[in-house]
Amino acid sequence: IRSKETGSKDFRELVEEVSMLMAYEVTRDLSTEEVEIETPICKTKCKMLAGKKMAIVPILRAGLGMVDGMLKLIPAAKVGHVGLYRDEETLQPVEYFCKLPQDIAERDVIVVDPMLATGGSAADAITMLKKRGAKNLRLMCLISSPEGIEFVQKAHPDVDIYVAGIDEKLNEHGYIV
Repeated sequence: IRSKETGSKDFRELVEEVSMLMAYEVTRDLSTEEVEIETPICKTKCKMLAGKKMAIVPILRAGLGMVDGMLKLIPAAKVGHVGLYRDEETLQPVEYFCKLPQDIAERDVIVVDPMLATGGSAADAITMLKKRGAKNLRLMCLISSPEGIEFVQKAHPDVDIYVAGIDEKLNEHGYIV
């Protein structure tokens, strides 16, 4: 996924695939309930996520590429959007958009962003969601720096962070190395 030889099409497909696999891990400890369904042959019981409904909230625009993979595993989830960008001089996040399901306070929320660099955008997105009533939040990223994880953990110790890979550090420009 990170090779400079990976083309755009392959990159998008890999982001979707890894996101679907990670969605399993992010939701694995959520409570389930047994429900009865009817197959073409007989009635049977199976497990489904119990209780609260789910919401997937990508940080625009990069997080959008992760949504389809997650929806393959959690098709009933609602999707909200948080728009932030990083000021290149200050490296601080700036909010420009927020559109969430009206019942966000009643949902388990997974915030998605492919890269967790400084942690500022993720921490601000989580703050935005909390101000709008979200309570049970998780953060899912494909690649992270140790600094980004530490920053978000300090800002939001109640939010579990899931990452596919942790790189060595940030460089002087705030990019993951």
